Amino acid sequence: MAHHKSAKTRIKRNEKRRVINKDRNSKIKTAIKKVLAAVEAKDKAQASEALKVAQVEISRGATKGVMHKKTASRKISRLSKRVKSLGVAKKAPAKKAPAKKAAAKKEEK
Repeated sequence: MAHHKSAKTRIKRNEKRRVINKDRNSKIKTAIKKVLAAVEAKDKAQASEALKVAQVEISRGATKGVMHKKTASRKISRLSKRVKSLGVAKKAPAKKAPAKKAAAKKEEK
């Protein structure tokens, strides 16, 4: 048990912060799960709405010190990539046009 008044105060404060941080982490995880569920269901509209909410929660978590700012950035980036992949179908690679120089030389001969 703490003997100093400041140590007792820190114990109380730490417990309050632990509860707040736990709640914030829970909100972040829930927001991420909602985005992933919408992506699995291939619902682009719902996924993009859930992504907006998740971005706010993740950024707030980084600001408040629950997670590192680069971790937050990485999570947002990966979620955005998944949502973006819903709307884009894979395209066939474009065929290269013949070089203009080679075509010009043939015409001269």
